[in-house]
Formats: sequence, structure tokens, C-alpha cells
Amino acid sequence: MRILKTYLRSTSIQCYLCLLLHCHFLTEAGIHVFILGSISAGLPKTEAKWEFVIKDLEKIDKIIQSIHIDTTLYTESDAHPGCKVTAMNCFLLELRVVLLEFSHANLLNETIHNIIIQANSNLSSNANITETGCKECEELEEKNIKEFFQSFLHIVQIFHNS
Repeated sequence: MRILKTYLRSTSIQCYLCLLLHCHFLTEAGIHVFILGSISAGLPKTEAKWEFVIKDLEKIDKIIQSIHIDTTLYTESDAHPGCKVTAMNCFLLELRVVLLEFSHANLLNETIHNIIIQANSNLSSNANITETGCKECEELEEKNIKEFFQSFLHIVQIFHNS
């Protein structure tokens, strides 16, 4: 399982100190810039890593070709851009259904766990977004698992490209 790492910004405190000493920022404003810059150097990056989800979805496409999975899942096949977070949450809920129904498929489950972890991590920056007028998961059309993953890949690519 891929280990999620928190990356720190490469900005170093020494750069801010050098800037402070070589420039004439020895004022109250310069000290504030230095302090805020120093704090921001330690903050974690919130850079989305959707390419990992895309790779795992491509891996799943190969896995489901080799095993027989006869199930239908609620699938958002034409999500409005204003409903992409809602659509992604529906896909993630349906992935949990796949985990429950196909617990014997270890490689599939491991890859799905990776997708859920990565997608939730990437969605954390959209946690406070409220989308209105979007379909509830149960209102979506049920499609076979291959179509489900193709539509899921499409939604992930929307997030990746934005």
C-alpha cells in the first residue's frame, strides 16, 4: 500500500533571514514578513495527487478483465462541473460497496483502498464546498462495473485537470 507522505515546502528559514538582513526590512513590517514566511515554511503542502488515483484506476481496469464481477453500481456518467465533489463522494461510497462484495479479491481490494485514501486526501481541500442541485447517489443510473470505473476515471481527470 502506498504510504501517504506530507511534503514540506522547500522554502527555508535561512532564505528569509538572509533577505531580512540584506534588505532594509528591519522595520515592523519586515519582521512580520519574516515571521509569516518562517511559519509558512513548516506548513504541509496541499498539492493534489490525482495522478496516483488515475494509475490505480488503470490497474483496476486490468484486474476486472481477469476476474468475473457481475454487479451494478450507482454511476454518475455525466456530472455537471458544479457537482463534481458530490459525484466523487458517490463514487467513493460505491467503492466501499465493491470492497464489501468482493472481499476475496485481494489485489482489487488493496488498489481500491489506495484510491479511497488518495481521493479523500485530495478532496480534503474541497471539504467546505456545498453543491446544490446535484443528484443523490441513489438517483444515479446503475451501470456495470466496467462502465462505473470508466466514469470514475472521467471524474478523476476533471479534478486532475482543474
